[in-house]
Amino acid sequence: MDPRSNRIVNIPESVWSLINQIDHLKGQWIGGAKLNPQALGRLKRSVLVTSTGASTRIEGSKLSDEDVEKFVRGLSLQKFTDRDKQEVQGYFELLENIFTSWKHIPFTEGVIKQLHRELLKYADKDERHRGEYKKMENSVEAFDESGKSVGIIFKTTPAYLTPKRMAELVEWAAYALKHEGHHPLLIIGSFLVEFLAIHPFQDGNGRLSRILTNLLLLKAGYEYVPYVSHEKLVEDNKADYYIALRKAQAMLGTERGNIVPWLEFFLNVLLEQARQAIELLSHENIEKILSPKQLAVWRYIETVDEATPGEIAKAAEVARPTVSQALDALLRLKKIERLGQGRTTRYRKI
Repeated sequence: MDPRSNRIVNIPESVWSLINQIDHLKGQWIGGAKLNPQALGRLKRSVLVTSTGASTRIEGSKLSDEDVEKFVRGLSLQKFTDRDKQEVQGYFELLENIFTSWKHIPFTEGVIKQLHRELLKYADKDERHRGEYKKMENSVEAFDESGKSVGIIFKTTPAYLTPKRMAELVEWAAYALKHEGHHPLLIIGSFLVEFLAIHPFQDGNGRLSRILTNLLLLKAGYEYVPYVSHEKLVEDNKADYYIALRKAQAMLGTERGNIVPWLEFFLNVLLEQARQAIELLSHENIEKILSPKQLAVWRYIETVDEATPGEIAKAAEVARPTVSQALDALLRLKKIERLGQGRTTRYRKI
């Protein structure tokens, strides 16, 4: 068995428990993308700003989410460096493309290089090495709240070995995601920790790893990803992020390689992301998801013991086809239940 597959075979029950919880919440999200597209569009726009700000701050940028929002709207930010603004623009545009076109973006080594090129396309200092593997050694650094480096977290793969290691890693992950019996979250988590250990590019590896996280999760069916920021959750737990990476990297290349500390961190972040996604569908947030006419149907149902579609249409002043769409949405959200069949069908709030 490939050593990469071997390290995700004997996984402790604690890790499987996290995966099972994530997948349970994933199932609850089904149908969410069929709800009010305007509301989901607003959520996606907000997440693009939040994720861009968080991902670039993890690497030392000082732009707040408000600064990012102003910048992407075309407003001037004189007090910040060109580098900060260049990195923000590259990340925002690339993540937007991932959210929009992930179904058409294959997972290959060439695509990873292209994504790196797009990520750094506005960064003047990175012009020479965009989309090219590193030619000099680099290390993983941690940054404090002010953007100042606080030290080296771990050493990375030597530059001369990087092309070989990356080719092997991407080939394994792509094959495993298509053919092997491992859970996709284990494959994605394993890919990411080794990608960061190799640190294949001269700069931008941390940001690119989070772009790839979004892409791979979407391709694995976790379609709520654009509506809750993964990057913000990592930023909020940045110290634990670095600790988990350091523990996993310590024995990554040995026979005793153990990536469980990283998997536990990664999956806990994904679990919180899934929880927040489901919370968007809760009673308190339902106005963010339903269209105004769907909301009128819901508000009427809340006021009665039960009602037929015809009664709902008349009382809420909503056309019957729209009532049917609203009822389907509310059933998927588990806000209502259906009573009876055919002409006697009635609905009531759960």
